[in-house]
Amino acid sequence: MKIPSIAIARLSVYARNLELLDQKGVEVVSSVRLADACGINPAQIRKDLAYFGQFGVRGVGYYAKELILEIRNILNLDKKWRLGVVGAGNLGSALLRHAQFVDGSYTFVAAFDRKPKRIGAKIGGIEVSPIEAMNDIVKKMGAEIGVIAVKPDWAQEAADLLVAAGVRGILNFAPIQLQCPAHVFTENADFSLRLEALYYKLTPARSRRKRHMKSGSVIAPK
Repeated sequence: MKIPSIAIARLSVYARNLELLDQKGVEVVSSVRLADACGINPAQIRKDLAYFGQFGVRGVGYYAKELILEIRNILNLDKKWRLGVVGAGNLGSALLRHAQFVDGSYTFVAAFDRKPKRIGAKIGGIEVSPIEAMNDIVKKMGAEIGVIAVKPDWAQEAADLLVAAGVRGILNFAPIQLQCPAHVFTENADFSLRLEALYYKLTPARSRRKRHMKSGSVIAPK
């Protein structure tokens, strides 16, 4: 059974909110209370969890600590994933520095760039290496996931280099659709798309309709 990607993404939301409730001393959480905390319909939570098995007690709810552990196991969060970032500009540097303050399931072990002035610089404790050294360093450091933080015109080349070096997954911050072989999983983190979705939600439906009518895109019924 193919599990929707959005359902997997929501598991992380459930885990974070369960951890907050657990910190407040909440031991048992109903799907309604968890839904309120996550801003998601209770039925959706039950459906998402059902993809992975049976959790909780009917009529009682979910034991917070147990469900947190189950979700962490499903998402393989107990492993420390090793990442390499391509692009040591503003975004790449911010990601490397942010990782120092996150007690999470990942760590950056390598950084690459093609601009000579960036080579050799240390950011977040990671030395920036030349692109030409990627193949050797990725293998040496055991990086499994590549993060692309470069401009769109270089993103596909960066992806090709990461694939050739042996990464198993790519998180892409460039606003383009990457072409990767089937055995390499990719996820896009497109800031603009999420922002444009927010623009839409903030625009009243009446205003949107008026704009369509002015543009002639709405055809009047006969």
